[in-house]
Amino acid sequence: MTIILMTISLLLDGFITNYLPYLPNHLSLFTPLLTITTIFIITPLYHKKDKNYYIILLIFGIIYDLFYTNLLFLNALLFIGIGYISKYINKNYEITHIRLIIFLILIISIYESSYALILWIFQLVPITLSKVIYKIIHSLLLNCIVGELLYIIINKMPKKYKRISIN
Repeated sequence: MTIILMTISLLLDGFITNYLPYLPNHLSLFTPLLTITTIFIITPLYHKKDKNYYIILLIFGIIYDLFYTNLLFLNALLFIGIGYISKYINKNYEITHIRLIIFLILIISIYESSYALILWIFQLVPITLSKVIYKIIHSLLLNCIVGELLYIIINKMPKKYKRISIN
């Protein structure tokens, strides 16, 4: 089930990006980071299966790099980092609809900031703080909506498909 969700989000990231304007100072309010959102949402489904969770994140990170960024292993490492943060959040906090939005904002901000920091350190692309903030703000709307929808879908799943309940 989680592999299907990750695959769909990966494909939707590319599909939506191709049909929305994505130039500096011309970002759509619907900038997708659906794979990052899905990483956070599927975390409770891997309760006590950390090894499988991180292997899936590594594989999808490599696939994401091959399809969308051409920076091999960068997103693989970032996905594992986001997975680790997601595990920590899910272990220590009860996820409600409001907290889900707050945590998605946090996760997206951490991902975009980390990505920009790595690009800035290696001087791959000129990065400014205003561009990073602009990109974070313009990616929140779509990703929070998708996060809520996935949260509701996973909550409605029969218990045989999930390892723990999501409150």
